[in-house]
Amino acid sequence: MTRIVLASSNPGKLAEFNDLLADSGLSVVPQSAYDVSDAEETGLTFVENALLKARHAARISGLPALADDSGLCVEHLRGAPGLYSARFSGKHGDNAANNAKLLQEMSAVPAEQRGAFFISVLVLVQHADDPAPLIAEGRWHGRVLTEERGTHGFGYDPLFLPDGETVSAAELPPGLKNRISHRGRALAELRQRLAAPHV
Repeated sequence: MTRIVLASSNPGKLAEFNDLLADSGLSVVPQSAYDVSDAEETGLTFVENALLKARHAARISGLPALADDSGLCVEHLRGAPGLYSARFSGKHGDNAANNAKLLQEMSAVPAEQRGAFFISVLVLVQHADDPAPLIAEGRWHGRVLTEERGTHGFGYDPLFLPDGETVSAAELPPGLKNRISHRGRALAELRQRLAAPHV
């Protein structure tokens, strides 16, 4: 397998995957190249939504498909924004509004209660009806900052301070961030599984 469809219309995700898969031998093509619309995300978990997106893209394109479903889970908000990270403010993909709402929701929360983690679930299907999709997960723990910092990345990156770092995810060099992030960790696991002998 060399040519796969990325089941996403998010330019930030596409850039990250192209960087992370540059030496993999896989040719990643955005779903827009095959006129694949975004799948309806009706699942109740990240795994379910990633699977819906992968099967949708594979069915329309006729190619193997890779999907990512990811989000930010904040402990104080009982896991929110979670599945609804991209539309936390009510409008899908409005990063500024989403970040503003998160800051508002966390405005009175002390530092020791601002724990959070990014999660990425990747699903790779060989075809739309693949009964044994490859599934990989990555988590990136840290806490929510009290103000935005940095200009790299996208989404909630300016508000996320990773454990062990002194700068936000949006202040990290993009190459480093891509390797140590939730998506980087999930992709590393997926690549290990692809390289393993199949039984």
